[in-house]
Amino acid sequence: MSWGGKRVGAGAKPVYGEVTKVIRVPASKVQSIKQYLDNSSFVLYESKVAAGFPVPASDFTEGKLDLNQYLIKNPSATFFVRVSGDSMLGAGIHPDDILIVDRSLTPTNGKIVIAVLDGDLTVKRLRQDGKQIYLMPENPNFQPITVNDDADFQIWGVVTNVIHPV
Repeated sequence: MSWGGKRVGAGAKPVYGEVTKVIRVPASKVQSIKQYLDNSSFVLYESKVAAGFPVPASDFTEGKLDLNQYLIKNPSATFFVRVSGDSMLGAGIHPDDILIVDRSLTPTNGKIVIAVLDGDLTVKRLRQDGKQIYLMPENPNFQPITVNDDADFQIWGVVTNVIHPV
């Protein structure tokens, strides 16, 4: 038997489908970290689901889908907020939905934003007409809000995703 050197079949086997890196963690945290890794992503199937006529199912998966990676592009600048009210129904935003908001994105004309107007939080579509700013609802039962020059106004971030049950 020789010592050292490369041996066929020796070494760690890939568990996560990619190269891994050794890190030191407290022994008391190992089980919870393993559980997190096993439960932090979901299976993403290779075939798409038809919204029209059914398509044959596929037994193949693309791999695991990490919703954090899919939904959050800038983790340090992202926050979540729950919706109350129905002024944004036309944009697919319903009461009790959770909005994913990215503070690092530039709030441009037409984007849905979280704004603070005179101390009140609101979610609306941003509309800029020259220097005039409007906060537009997506429900005909609500009126646009004109942001006056003397208003205490700030945009907290741009809505990137909406989470709601079906």
